[in-house]
Amino acid sequence: MTDLETRAAPSHAGALRRAAPALAGYATVRALGLLALFLWSAARDKSAYTLLTARWDALWYARVAELGYGYEVRLPNGDVHSNLAFFPLLPWLERLVAAGSPLSHADGGFLVGLVASLAAAWGIFAVADHVYGSRAGVCAVLLWAVLPVGIVQSMAYSESLFTALAAWSLYAVLTGRWVTAGALALLAGLTRPVGLAVVAAVWTAAVVSFVREGRAAGPDSPGAPVDRTTGPEAPGAPVDRPAGPEATGTAADRTTRARRVLGMALAPLGAAGYVLWVGHRTGKGPLGYLEVQAGWRNGFDGGYAFGRFVAEKLMSFPAALAGLGLILGVASVVWLYVTGVRRRQPLPLLVYTGIVTALALGASSYFGSKPRLLLPAFPLLLPLAVALAEARPRRSAAVLGSVAVASAVYGAFWLNGSGPP
Repeated sequence: MTDLETRAAPSHAGALRRAAPALAGYATVRALGLLALFLWSAARDKSAYTLLTARWDALWYARVAELGYGYEVRLPNGDVHSNLAFFPLLPWLERLVAAGSPLSHADGGFLVGLVASLAAAWGIFAVADHVYGSRAGVCAVLLWAVLPVGIVQSMAYSESLFTALAAWSLYAVLTGRWVTAGALALLAGLTRPVGLAVVAAVWTAAVVSFVREGRAAGPDSPGAPVDRTTGPEAPGAPVDRPAGPEATGTAADRTTRARRVLGMALAPLGAAGYVLWVGHRTGKGPLGYLEVQAGWRNGFDGGYAFGRFVAEKLMSFPAALAGLGLILGVASVVWLYVTGVRRRQPLPLLVYTGIVTALALGASSYFGSKPRLLLPAFPLLLPLAVALAEARPRRSAAVLGSVAVASAVYGAFWLNGSGPP
């Protein structure tokens, strides 16, 4: 049975008090970003609220919430942009808010994004605190808040909602709450296609736990092995300790295994259910959703198209500077992931982050959206969070404060531009 399952879980009030510094810091950074956006937009005679709630993908989500699925735009080049490309959980929540209040669907999307961003910040803190301690948890949340594309966290987009579900699902895996992990993975799979990364994390951790138990129950097993699915050095990581064949047959152990199986069964239902429904709706079978994405010129080619895009940037000046920036950005992402592997980050986090990063960098279109698509890959920030936590508080505060100001200005400039985030 998992060690953490035998301990009394901390009260919600106690957990909130522990996370309070991280949440207060997060709210401050996001308020700074919104202030910069409203001031910049006012100077350009634009509506900051419209930029947050009624442009680009936010319009598509609100339209799904209001009218349902079936809307599409046919472009002169033959491409078909169908709203079936947008997963349903955010529109469902927007519809729920609009039905129960005087708010519009767009307002509902903004409200959901606002609440979800705080839930995501809390979930990121919970994961980082569990693995590396509370100071690292606070730094991880602040780093996520000050990302250059952090303004998306305050938009009527699905990134904040997905990150909240993913972070709490990963925390549930790390603490041995398998049914909760599976249920949250199911919801993440109804939010974005990359929900498959959460499913993979749950399944990987569960399978490794079963393998560890099987080895522990073997006739030559001398003692109680540690379940390393959550990282060999993670403080407070779940530890499966069957003492031998007789211990693995106890009612408590059977209950734990049943919960693990149930969590595995729940995890893929959201993503699989929606993809199969789209296939049925389009009459294209299981590949129907891929055809919908193809209509948006979106797919996965392992990064070939992105590589060509970067190479073309390098061919002329000043576009070459942007190309060099893209190369530096990709190299930084890869370095952070490798650092997490070398520091033996918990396996579920590595699996989740690896898939999110691969899908973001390997997508064959919408190159300007790649930083936004990487927003849910928050475990990439953990090595930096640990370094900041170990530095002098004054130095860490100066670094984070400076980046927060730069991020707020960049976010305001970015959203007031012509292209989608």
